[in-house]
Parts: sequence; C-alpha cells; structure tokens
Amino acid sequence: MYARSTTVLAHSEAIDAGVEHIRDEVMPTVLRVDGCVGLSMLVDRTSGCCIITTAWRDEEAMHASEGWLRPVRERAGEVLGGRPQVDEWEIAVLHRDHTSKPGACVRATWVRTNPEDTDRLIDIHRLGLLPEIETYDGFCSASLMVDRTSGYAVSSVTFDSRDAMERTRDAATTLREWGTREANGQIIEVSEFELALAHLRVPEMA
Repeated sequence: MYARSTTVLAHSEAIDAGVEHIRDEVMPTVLRVDGCVGLSMLVDRTSGCCIITTAWRDEEAMHASEGWLRPVRERAGEVLGGRPQVDEWEIAVLHRDHTSKPGACVRATWVRTNPEDTDRLIDIHRLGLLPEIETYDGFCSASLMVDRTSGYAVSSVTFDSRDAMERTRDAATTLREWGTREANGQIIEVSEFELALAHLRVPEMA
C-alpha cells in the first residue's frame, strides 16, 4: 500500500472552507479514481498546517493518478491559501483498534534515518513501539509511512480525543526517543492535529 500526502500552510481564516472543500469536492473525486483506498485530512489550527493524505492500492495506481489529480490538488491549495507540498510514501505499518469518531486527534512524528536502516525502523515500530502505543488510554490507530530512498518516515497515532492525546505526551516522548535511537534515526518534527476527515479503507498491516 502507498500514500501521497499534500501539505499546505493555510491561512487560519481559510481552514474551515478548506475542510469543506476537501470533504465535498475533493474526496468524492479522489475516491472514484481506480486504486484509491481512502483519504484523510489533518488540521493544526495554530500553525495552519493541513495535511491531506490519499491512500493507494499500489505504487502504480498512485503514480497513474498524478496527472489527473494535480489540478484538484492545486485548487485545494488555492482554497486553503497556501502552496501544496507533495510527498509519496510506502505504508509500512497500519494497526487499527477501532474506527475514529468525531473529535479524534493525531500526533505525527517525522523521523529521518539512513536509507539502509529503513527495515530496521519498520521492525522497531512494529515490534517495539506499537505494543506500547496500544496500551495508551484512548488509542484508536497507528501507522508508519516510509520513503526508502531518502530514509524519511512519518508515524501517526490517532486518539479518541484531544484530552487522551495530551495525557500521553510524556510517555510518548520517552518511547519516541528510545525508538529513534534504536533505529539510528533523528526526530525532525512532532506535531499534533485534529483529524478533520477520515475515510480510509487501508487494511491491517501490523
């Protein structure tokens, strides 16, 4: 499974209109494309960072969609008021305890390691981090996406509520630092978001 993420630094006053546009215009269009298996949108209203992620059955389907969806992406950037940055990923791990509900929030961590250590990073996430993350109160789901060429990766943990996410900050910091050391990696960024849209049909990959 693969994913394409589009990151936009939106104007704060445009975020609600952007969510509505993605929900009502972009999502129905994208979900009709052959090979698409879902869409999600993360929003940080403080920074304006919005991340729209589409999931794909395979790399071929993701790349085949690029030309057709480029104008859709550019229009979404116009609505949000920012220039889209596009990244492509392999979905290496996905575990879902239960489907998210309104009010869910996500903590995302970007990490860079040596490309040759990517498989080690995946194993540490699956075998070392995920069993601990599952014990967090309010845990909903977790994923790891990787770019094997650059060694860049992003992990996401979804919680039932912002309160549940906030209560895990200390434990998550300790676990994240341990896992990154074990993978010979470096933490690039940690951010927290509201899960504005979640329509994913990605199967279990834990």
